[in-house]
Amino acid sequence: MKIALNAGFTCPNIDGTKGVGGCIYCSPSGSGDFAGDKRLPIDAQFDAVCGKMREKWHEGLYIAYFQARTNTYAPVRVLRDRFESVLARPGVVGISIATRADCLPGDVLDYLSELNERTYLIVELGLQSVFDETGERINRCHTYAEFLEGYNALEKRGINTCVHLINGLPGEDRAMMLKSASAVAALRPHCVKLHLLHVLKNTPLAEMYERGGFELLEMEEYVSIIADQLELLPPETVIQRLTGDGARASLIGPMWSLKKFEVLNAIDKEMEQRQTFQGNKFQCL
Repeated sequence: MKIALNAGFTCPNIDGTKGVGGCIYCSPSGSGDFAGDKRLPIDAQFDAVCGKMREKWHEGLYIAYFQARTNTYAPVRVLRDRFESVLARPGVVGISIATRADCLPGDVLDYLSELNERTYLIVELGLQSVFDETGERINRCHTYAEFLEGYNALEKRGINTCVHLINGLPGEDRAMMLKSASAVAALRPHCVKLHLLHVLKNTPLAEMYERGGFELLEMEEYVSIIADQLELLPPETVIQRLTGDGARASLIGPMWSLKKFEVLNAIDKEMEQRQTFQGNKFQCL
């Protein structure tokens, strides 16, 4: 079970180092809406989230998931303080660290290499799109070239990486979304997360949407795009996510995203109707 935690970090596109305001879709909790309460110590967050998870799954081992904002954007001594306490807990067999590819200085990479030698480690990198114009539009504040630099630094150290892509970003069409998937496929990452863009209250994205700045994907269109992307991705790449949603109280749309099992079932049905599978077109890249 993944135990989602909030270590209270910020991001370089929030604190003014590279920009302010964060990514335009990011919620006030830093995309950690289902993570622990950052006002609590990490141990207390872990216990609280575990309690909720055990209501569904009564036993199992744990992966500590540092989800909200940029979880390598701090001095190594701070990272050690956050990560080591939870890794020492009974039943914790690994750690997943969500971050940005431009927040991996040498000393942080050294610490991640150390972690990788003694526990199961995945570093999650938010790419979202390979198009720099999209990155500017969403206030990502790093380029695709910077992403590749960080990704390659992790790969050279043998660290498992999970790459995030978002479908439906403002200004992007189907061809661009497939181009991003093709580019990621060529990297052959350990894992990929495919997200649906959803609009949350109190975000710049919500203001853009209310002005008519873009349209949300319909479920049928999204399912078709996901099937196309799965065909492009390597068969050995682990797909950790096929959709995404927000907390019901803060979600503006698309509301169909709340019906997660219906979305997943529709993807299964689409793949079956096509008589296709993940990696079916990977050799054609």
